[in-house]
Amino acid sequence: MPEEKPKPAAEPKKDRPVVPGPIGPLVPPYRGPGRVTNVVPAARWRARCGPRVAHTACGPSWTCDACGRDWPCPALRATPTDAARRATLIPEYSRITRQAIRDLRGRPGGPDPVAIVRRFLWFLPLTDEEARAVALRLR
Repeated sequence: MPEEKPKPAAEPKKDRPVVPGPIGPLVPPYRGPGRVTNVVPAARWRARCGPRVAHTACGPSWTCDACGRDWPCPALRATPTDAARRATLIPEYSRITRQAIRDLRGRPGGPDPVAIVRRFLWFLPLTDEEARAVALRLR
């Protein structure tokens, strides 16, 4: 009868190799329990050791968190907006414009809804009549 050879012990599963990258070693991503996949990392929006770096804002004042000017600030308006980008901006900025109209129109000396629409939808070439129609729709 042929002799049975003993099977070698199974090798333990090795982690993915750490490969050096252009700015240091690349560390494999954490895949353990408790990992949240749908959260934007805070480092994307904030500097590691200082104030916010993104040009964001929220009501009721609608001033830029980074530079303190009326939002959307000139730095945000300077970003290029081609047709594809405009298509992605319209739904979100329409929602933001609705909130801004509610926050800003009742202030003494504040802008009227048409000016708010023109300010928040700067990337669309709107006439006064079109901006008025949008403002009426978003109230």
